[in-house]
Amino acid sequence: MGTTDDTPPHIPVLIGPLIAACSPISGTWLDATFGAGGYTQRLLAAGADKVIGVDRDPAVFKMAQWAADNPAITLVEDTFSNLDTIASDLDGIVLDLGVSSMQIDQAERGFSFMRDGPLDMRMGQEGQSAADIVNEADETDLADILYIYGEERASRRIARKIVEQRDREPITTTLRLAKLIEGCLPRSKQGQSHPATRSFQAIRIAVNDEYGQLAEGLEAAERALKPGGYLAIVTFHSVEDRMVKRFLQQRGGGMGNANRYSPVLETEKPSFEIITKKAKAADEDEVAQNPRSRSAKLRVARRTDAPAGALDRSKIGMPQLKAIR
Repeated sequence: MGTTDDTPPHIPVLIGPLIAACSPISGTWLDATFGAGGYTQRLLAAGADKVIGVDRDPAVFKMAQWAADNPAITLVEDTFSNLDTIASDLDGIVLDLGVSSMQIDQAERGFSFMRDGPLDMRMGQEGQSAADIVNEADETDLADILYIYGEERASRRIARKIVEQRDREPITTTLRLAKLIEGCLPRSKQGQSHPATRSFQAIRIAVNDEYGQLAEGLEAAERALKPGGYLAIVTFHSVEDRMVKRFLQQRGGGMGNANRYSPVLETEKPSFEIITKKAKAADEDEVAQNPRSRSAKLRVARRTDAPAGALDRSKIGMPQLKAIR
């Protein structure tokens, strides 16, 4: 972890294209997923006068003395779904939806299937844990979580195995769950992701209500930005990118009619101007320097002076689960 403003604690993904799309950077920005602070540092270096760093993980701020000592940075422990209660009239908002490398590297947080630790996965360190879901949800709900949130095609087989094994002994560690999942799937070929990747992602999303947080965060960002303010969002998998893309299409006036025979719809004035007509991806140099950027996509839009509206979640492709039994 860096301790000075000129020593970045990690490499912010797609920061070059982000800065370019939002230039000139000025005024007050909100880094809605502060993490290790890389985006905050680069925004200040690019010309921001002030950055409000928000994170739901209290452990982040215990490691961020370098930021607490900088008068241009204000740190707030909260979820980004509440960002419009934290600040208003913002010149820009950045959302990096990837899991912090600090969280993954700490085995005791339970995010990684490569390191043994308690099955936790709570970003905010409160509420229902991954172990609670794995050991208490019924088989159908587990299968739904794995399939809908992780797009895991072997969801039913894995859920059945989890229930079978937890009846013998509760599943409380990451490596036990990872090995259990690995035993349900064909051996992965060289270059393929670990067999537990999709399932761990799905359980983490369920634990932290990540899709619900994203939907609420998009609405909150629309309310918090001033006219001309930028919204920049970095996603790391297809479901999140689809939600962001459709939100911006909906708010940018680009959704269109359901089919050519339907009547012309009266549309409200767009609340965003879409800057990135197509999502930006990392180039070869960035991927070589930072493999985490391989799956990342950046979308940027600029706020208009139209009023904020309510979000129809069914139109942005947000996966929805029934209440976990």
